[in-house]
Amino acid sequence: MDLSEINTADFRKFVQDHLSEDPALLLFKYQGKVAFDLKAAVQQISARQKAAKKLPEWAGNPDLLFPASISLEQSSSEETARFKATGTQGKTLIDLTGGFGVDFYYLSRGFEQGVYCERQAELFQISKHNLEILGPGNFDFHEGDGLDYLKTSSEKFDLIYADPARRGAGNEKLYKLQDCEPDVVSAWQLLKEKGTQILIKVSPMLDISQAWSEIPDIQQITVVSVKNEVKELLLFWKKGIEGNSKQIRICDLGSGYPDFVFKPEEEVDAISQLGEAEKYLIEPRSSILKAGAFKLFGERFGLKKLDTNSHLFTSSALPEAIPARVFEIVEEVPAKKSELKSRFPQGKVNVLFRNYATKPEEFKKKFGLKDGGEKYLIGTKSPSGFKVFCCKRVW
Repeated sequence: MDLSEINTADFRKFVQDHLSEDPALLLFKYQGKVAFDLKAAVQQISARQKAAKKLPEWAGNPDLLFPASISLEQSSSEETARFKATGTQGKTLIDLTGGFGVDFYYLSRGFEQGVYCERQAELFQISKHNLEILGPGNFDFHEGDGLDYLKTSSEKFDLIYADPARRGAGNEKLYKLQDCEPDVVSAWQLLKEKGTQILIKVSPMLDISQAWSEIPDIQQITVVSVKNEVKELLLFWKKGIEGNSKQIRICDLGSGYPDFVFKPEEEVDAISQLGEAEKYLIEPRSSILKAGAFKLFGERFGLKKLDTNSHLFTSSALPEAIPARVFEIVEEVPAKKSELKSRFPQGKVNVLFRNYATKPEEFKKKFGLKDGGEKYLIGTKSPSGFKVFCCKRVW
C-alpha cells in the first residue's frame, strides 16, 4: 500500500465530511465521482465509526489512518491500554506483536526508547504512520517477526510485551497459549534472557490455571474488565522475584471498586458457609468469577453462599462497596403459571438463573415471560432445593 496515494488532503476531507453517513450508501453515491480511492475512503469512515467509543482519542485525530476491521477489533481500547501503561517505565521497551500500535503507544510513554515489531506489511505501514504523528517518542520500527528480531538483537529490554494472535488458519479461536502466534511458551527462556519484565496480553477465555500450567514462572495474572465485562488477562513476570509469589489481581475499570487481590492458595483454603436466602442476593462481578474466587469472595465479605455451585451469596445486611450486583428479595415465587401471571400481568420481568433446574429461555417460554421491567426473577439452588425469588436491584 502506498499511503501517499490515499492520505491526500481531498481524501482526508472526504472522510471527515462524511463520518456520520452510511458507508455502503457513500460507496454507491460517489462511485466514479472522486479522484481518490473511494473504497479506501469508505473503509476509513467505517473504521472511525467503529473506533469512536473504543479509541476516541485516535478516532478524533483526522491525520490518522485505520486498518481493516479485524486488526481494529483485536486491538486494545484506549482505556485498557492506559491501564497497562500505569506504573510501567524504564529505558527500553519492545512490542513483539505491534498490531495497530495502541498498546505500544501508551506503554512507550514510560520508556526512553520503544521498538515496534509487526509482520503484516500494510498494518506496519499504517501503524508507523500513526505513531510518528502521535509522538513524541523515540521509536524504532521493525517490519518482521518480533521473536526473530529478539533473537538477533544484542540489546536487553526493561519490558517485553506481546499480544499473541488468538485465531488459527481457519479463523478458529485458540485458547491455549502454545497454540497462539507467536508461541510465547516455547520462546519463554528467550524472553527471560532478553527482558527484565515480561507482559503478555491473552484472551479472556484462557483458563487461569492453564496459563500457570503452561508458564509456571508467571508471577501475577490480572483480570481486566470494563463495565463488568472481562476484556483481557495480563500475564506478568519480573526478574529477581524469588519464591512462590503467585497472585491474581482483579481490576474493574471505571467501577470505582478497589482491586481484589489474592493468592491461589487463599481460594483453596477458603471455606464457604452455606445458608438459605436472607434479605439480599449478591452476585460477584464477572471478573471475580473469572478469577475463580468462588469461596474467598464470600469469606472476605462475610457472606453466606446459597450452594457450592451457584456462586450467589446472601446477607441480611446491605453490604457496602462490594464488587457485585446486589438484589433485595421481595418474595419467593412458586414456579406456577397462575402465580407468575398475577405478579407480572404484562409478562415482563428480567429472568436471571444461576445453577437452576431449567434454562432461562425454557422458563420464559413455558410461562410466557419476556425480559423487561424493573423486577428480577432469580432462580437458583439453595440448601433446601431450587428456588425462584422476585427481586429488585439495589445496585
